[in-house]
Amino acid sequence: MTTNELIMAIETSCDETSVAIVRGGREILSNLVASQIETHEQFGGVVPEIASRQHVEAITITMEKAVAEAGIGLRDLSAIAVTQGPGLVGSLLVGIVAAKSLAMALDLPLIGTHHIAGHIYANRLVQELVYPSVALVVSGGHTELVVLEREGVFRIIGRTRDDAVGEAYDKVARALKFPYPGGPHIDRLALDADDEIELPRAWLETDSYDFSFSGLKSAVLAAINQAQMKGEPPMRAALARGFQASVIDVLVTKALRAVHAEGARQLLLCGGVAANRGLRASLGARCEAEGVPLLVPPLSLCTDNAAMIGAAAHLKWKHGQFSSLDLKGEPMLSLEDWSV
Repeated sequence: MTTNELIMAIETSCDETSVAIVRGGREILSNLVASQIETHEQFGGVVPEIASRQHVEAITITMEKAVAEAGIGLRDLSAIAVTQGPGLVGSLLVGIVAAKSLAMALDLPLIGTHHIAGHIYANRLVQELVYPSVALVVSGGHTELVVLEREGVFRIIGRTRDDAVGEAYDKVARALKFPYPGGPHIDRLALDADDEIELPRAWLETDSYDFSFSGLKSAVLAAINQAQMKGEPPMRAALARGFQASVIDVLVTKALRAVHAEGARQLLLCGGVAANRGLRASLGARCEAEGVPLLVPPLSLCTDNAAMIGAAAHLKWKHGQFSSLDLKGEPMLSLEDWSV
């Protein structure tokens, strides 16, 4: 396989329609994202049926714009990649149907791609990866610690037992009367707060790399209820700071423990919550103190985007592992099984 192949990548796993053209798994020629945040904001979260309809409306024009911005023609493409899962099944299907249609029309290989593999390999769009490495995946639907023993081979050693960290942020933000998405509001308030309300850390078993945020969320709700019963407004800034401090403490501690236990040469921060300034700063400081190289994608590559899908799809391209045209959306697609 060459290193100059052009892959069109399509990402429609949740509420953002994105199409990118990526050369050789590393060079982004275009990366367009049509966001639905304003639509779902009024509902306080993503409404799957509405997300699917908006993907249908946006997918074709986004594909056309991505090709035009890249300055190529459809006949220049080498393959079509698309998020196969995990995600919302209706949203996944829109992207998959579009990808299969174009692959069949152009007689090009189709590459079904794992969404979390995309988040992890977003780091490779900005810096070379070395192995073994550990990835801390933090997003609205996922919180996982993943070991990459070699390129494209994933082993999950820890995952959330209840809420994903991004989900916990949104629920706490809603309780504090912030609009969706709530994570940026909590992050900003926490960084600006003068006081902090100490909240519990869920360390779980001594040797566990798993996470749990439901108890922390309940502690925030309890503090809000106690203030209301006293007829006092909740200390929003102090609660935000306490909540974020608890989340970051657990994430950073377990991630660094995994790095040392696995003999990892890099720590990769991945997913939408990787945009959190508090997490980036704390993880950066801890990694510097312990001599651990840390890779963090730029903000534009932290949230859902198609360039990351193109980067991950390149792993399959190099091994000639293509999907058939009966590819289906798999909301619970296994990362480990997707390994090359």
